[in-house]
Amino acid sequence: VQLVESGGGLVRFGGSLRLSCAASGFMFDIAAMTWARRTPGKALEWVSSIYVDGSTKYADSIKGRFSISRDNAKNIVYLEMNSLKPEDTAVYYCATGGYSDYTEGFWGEGTQVTVSS
Repeated sequence: VQLVESGGGLVRFGGSLRLSCAASGFMFDIAAMTWARRTPGKALEWVSSIYVDGSTKYADSIKGRFSISRDNAKNIVYLEMNSLKPEDTAVYYCATGGYSDYTEGFWGEGTQVTVSS
């Protein structure tokens, strides 16, 4: 199993980024996928999950600003991030699994997102 995140970077307050997670080595189209983030000194925070049926869940902290989607033909899960705030600064990871079990799944190496004020 391999998960490779990309799309992170430095963006100003209010800006946007789209993260991608390219997946391989497993049956992507029957796997729930999750984005989570970690800020130095803080615990891991679940951000969003997308399920096989296309249903989605979002953390309250990002609801209305972030959007998760998946392309089963390309084995990619996306996280569209809008209206970014400095508190969104973190390393963003994608993982296999949904909200209840992503911590037990496979993880990528992460991509850094930095939002300047």
